[in-house]
Amino acid sequence: MSRLHQCFAELKRDQRRALLPYITGGYPGVATTVEILAGVDPQRCACVEIGIPFSDPIADGPVIQASFSHALDAGFKLATLFDAIAEARDQIAVPVLAMVSYSIVYRRGVGRFVEYATRSGVDGLIVPDLALEEAGELAELGRQVGCPLVLLAAPTSDEQRRRQIGELSEPFVYYQALAGVTGERRALPADLAEQVRSLRSATGKPICVGFGISTAEHVAEVCQVADGAIVGSAIVRRMLAAGSGGGGGDSHEVVRAALEFISELAEPLG
Repeated sequence: MSRLHQCFAELKRDQRRALLPYITGGYPGVATTVEILAGVDPQRCACVEIGIPFSDPIADGPVIQASFSHALDAGFKLATLFDAIAEARDQIAVPVLAMVSYSIVYRRGVGRFVEYATRSGVDGLIVPDLALEEAGELAELGRQVGCPLVLLAAPTSDEQRRRQIGELSEPFVYYQALAGVTGERRALPADLAEQVRSLRSATGKPICVGFGISTAEHVAEVCQVADGAIVGSAIVRRMLAAGSGGGGGDSHEVVRAALEFISELAEPLG
């Protein structure tokens, strides 16, 4: 059983809900990423999603795009990040979920990428630009080595597509609460509870909700109906602000800003 599967099994056993924070890998540097990972509380967070910087992201809004640009301008390399995670894995108590463009996976080769990620201590993958119809190979390879593929379901996905997603996505399904790209919102969709119930029924899997989740109040509201709340842009915005507007600044301030806000977001979960 992978660390990610074990975490969700424990959440179900204990009837707990969790926060799934997202940070940009390599911003402002790889050492900062590892320090944040090591500081995340596993009792409140199911995992940490690490966005892999990419020049042409498909699902990310302006805040995360800005963080990607800063990381890439500073010379971000995937190998440096993965090597650092591998070296520090014993210090990181939470599962690590990499959110990565399929073009990065494809360039290395699907099998080689999954093997490399797993060997580096990555516990699962989200590939937002991978078509459902082409996801079977990556899902099966990940299943074999304990690095499962988590798939996204949109508000517009019909029941048949949701069932197909449920067959491949492990150990949970990522529900994209809003159409479009990531970003902070003032209010959650009015149909969120209905959508989560429908998706859980169609897939038989835990449902974690992302896109637009921005505050501790949002986390509490989401976790009334879903198994977890995913927060990205609101965390990354604070990281950018602590990094002198994105330029890096004091990496210790970036770590502090990220961990303090993650703790604030998780406060309603006990």
